Amino acid sequence: MAEKRLQEIRKIRLEKMQKLREMGIDPFPVVSFDKTQSKSITDSYGDFEDKEVVVAGRLMGWREHGAISFGHLQDEDGIIQLFVKEEDLKLTDSKQGTLGYRDLNLIDIGDIIYAKGIVTKSVRGEISIIPTEIKLLTKSLNPLPDKWHGLKDIEERYRKRYLDMIMNPEVKERLVVRSQVIDCIRDYLTDRGFIEVETPTLQPIYGGGFAKPFRTHHNALDSEFYLRISDEMYLKRMIVGGMEKVFEITKVFRNEGVDRDHNPEFTMFEAMIAYRDYQFGMDTIEEIFEHTAKRLFGTTEIEYQGTKLNFKKPWKRLKMVEAIKEYTGLEPLVWKTVDEAKDAARSIDIKLEKLEDLDRMVNIGEVVAFVFEEAVEEKLIQPTIIFDYPVEISPLAKECEDVRFTQRFEMFAMGSELGNNYTELNDPVDLRQRFVEEKKREEAGFDEAHQTDHDYLEAIEQGFPPTCGIAIGVDRMVMLFTDSKHIKEIIPFPTLRPMEKKIKGTKKKSDTLK
Repeated sequence: MAEKRLQEIRKIRLEKMQKLREMGIDPFPVVSFDKTQSKSITDSYGDFEDKEVVVAGRLMGWREHGAISFGHLQDEDGIIQLFVKEEDLKLTDSKQGTLGYRDLNLIDIGDIIYAKGIVTKSVRGEISIIPTEIKLLTKSLNPLPDKWHGLKDIEERYRKRYLDMIMNPEVKERLVVRSQVIDCIRDYLTDRGFIEVETPTLQPIYGGGFAKPFRTHHNALDSEFYLRISDEMYLKRMIVGGMEKVFEITKVFRNEGVDRDHNPEFTMFEAMIAYRDYQFGMDTIEEIFEHTAKRLFGTTEIEYQGTKLNFKKPWKRLKMVEAIKEYTGLEPLVWKTVDEAKDAARSIDIKLEKLEDLDRMVNIGEVVAFVFEEAVEEKLIQPTIIFDYPVEISPLAKECEDVRFTQRFEMFAMGSELGNNYTELNDPVDLRQRFVEEKKREEAGFDEAHQTDHDYLEAIEQGFPPTCGIAIGVDRMVMLFTDSKHIKEIIPFPTLRPMEKKIKGTKKKSDTLK
């Protein structure tokens, strides 16, 4: 029934479009003009009162009262009222493309229109424009969803993001903040002498993280390539090449599950800083978050899902083993064997399905990381830095004085990891052996083990200066700064199951919100 009604509305709109053409008015004219934003008028009414302006946008409401009508025009910044009088719009002029009052019935809600007129206030005090000219700029053939009963299905909102943005202003506001967050990161770095670079999206060896890649075949080269899971390995090559402070804000791809924190395609910021270590990296990460919060909100305090977060530096910092002891009571430093470590892990509350992963682990370091991820991570609510990760799970990081651990850190807020960082391992002999150990993990069933990159090994044999690498998951940062519960809320076009697959009933639980 709904589909039939939509077809009827579309037919009527097509007829109106034809009628306009018969009148000599192009429903899709070529135009170029200067316009005033609605927000400028409403924020500075005194500067515009009784002056002529030109506005344009989508017609979101219309009601007629005989010789006067009221419309609501929505542009990029907001909505402004049109107070339309018959006496000001006498006749349609096809040469000018203007519509007379009696032909305004050819315009529908959802159409994009132009209005020139005088700024005033209505009797009720609403800032309005009294048009002396109205033109149709774009005829919409499909109706907008009903404001109250329409675009409510969450997946439909993401699939038709353009409608979501029209009907839900907060969606567009979140995407604006997203752009501003990226600008803040970029400005912070470029103001400090960093150079923005570009690295390959298609890579012959995927690396720089623990993740399953997307694979593709290049026909002309007859070779297998991977969509990058990280740009880290190429940024390091640029440090070898003589650049000292480089960064990239880019898309990366990981062939993993979909949930509130994960989308297969996401945005990552990574930087490499020569002659610095992970302590400098910790300071820099804190400063980037603090700088962004202050610039966007004028304060380091924000509210996320009812919890107040403070990004003012310094943040709480804990070694991974310290965090495990604080939140579980376990003491990983006393574990002597992998079996002892596994027994300790089983003594705390961990989901049964996760214990299958525990059974496959072959060293103490893996168990330490497992306990942290399953029993500690979700409890890190305020911005926190966790550092000194086990060497077995950090193949690219430099060792600490205690060689069981590496100079690696991650930052967390609201139980979510926000980025992976470390002092880079620049000893090619040590790294080659780390890759051997990673191969053993892969053979043990961990298909997310780091791949051996012989070209990278050759590169750092030329001499890789002491370097710190830092990274931020931009989408998760934006989630915090927009109070968004799900990553799909802040990605303009999130990855969804193709519609034909959904129709066939193959929708999986992982495709839904959690």
